Amino acid sequence: MIHRRLILFGLCAAVLGLSAVSLMAGKVWVPLSVWLQPHNPLAAILFDLRLPRTLLAVAIGAALGMSGAAMQGYTRNPLADPGALGVASMAAFGAVLTLYFGAGAQQPWVIALAAMIGALSAVGLLIALAGDGSSLVAFVLSGVILQTLAAAGVALALSLAPNPWAKDEIITWLMGALTDRSMGDLALAGPLILAGMILLLTLAPALDALTLGEIGAKSLGINLGQTRLILALGVALTAGASVAVTGVIGFVGLIVPHLLRPLVGARPGGLLIPSALGGAVLVVAADITVRLTPGAAEVKLGVAMALLGGPFFLALLLSMRRRLG
Repeated sequence: MIHRRLILFGLCAAVLGLSAVSLMAGKVWVPLSVWLQPHNPLAAILFDLRLPRTLLAVAIGAALGMSGAAMQGYTRNPLADPGALGVASMAAFGAVLTLYFGAGAQQPWVIALAAMIGALSAVGLLIALAGDGSSLVAFVLSGVILQTLAAAGVALALSLAPNPWAKDEIITWLMGALTDRSMGDLALAGPLILAGMILLLTLAPALDALTLGEIGAKSLGINLGQTRLILALGVALTAGASVAVTGVIGFVGLIVPHLLRPLVGARPGGLLIPSALGGAVLVVAADITVRLTPGAAEVKLGVAMALLGGPFFLALLLSMRRRLG
């Protein structure tokens, strides 16, 4: 118990420390003393650019980390992440449609709204495809179907883009980034992310019970249909809101629970909060790194996470094969 508390304390300290560095770091370094100098020219950079970017990085990292832990706990599969349900893919498809038709060019909030509609539509389709009494396998396969359909829709939008500018906007948005985000984006995504995380936290007892299998969980009084619905809604809100304001940022929900499981224990319900803190640490650290890369333009955050997550995913898969072999 003491060991777990130390890990949680360390993660909280890491979030605060990295957030302070995030407020300072960039092509132009801003000392924290600017907080006390509102008339300093650097104050605009701190309050208008760095502060909302840092807060969004914390919120989105926490959302993706917790949703990944919830997905892995529900499926009992360490390779699962928020994208496994197809919710993030459908959210991306909804946003891409607004870019394709040019609806979000003048009103950026339209992109976020379309992404959330796509995420919530995915939940409805997921429940309809899986059915009320379906098994875990049917539920996950339904998510794979949605993911495939959304990927096909995005590819079609790219191939039929009406002009080069629309195609460039779609590609740039799909890469995922926190650049030039504002407090308005935080106000849009923050409440949805918070609601989704609260829903996922209510699943802790059910996720623990599912370690005994579906039959064992039912014998303990767990309503699997209700659990599935809450999980889908929680992932839709967390992953959908994240995609809505930043684009696609992958692998956070895969990497963080796997790294923290040996430290805080394998109990799925007990991994939710540590994974939220770990996700915040990972995304803030990655965002600081992309800001400090040399060159006029910074690397997209989604690209950086893919470069980190791809080899990690491969190493995890090979490790599982060796254990099973």
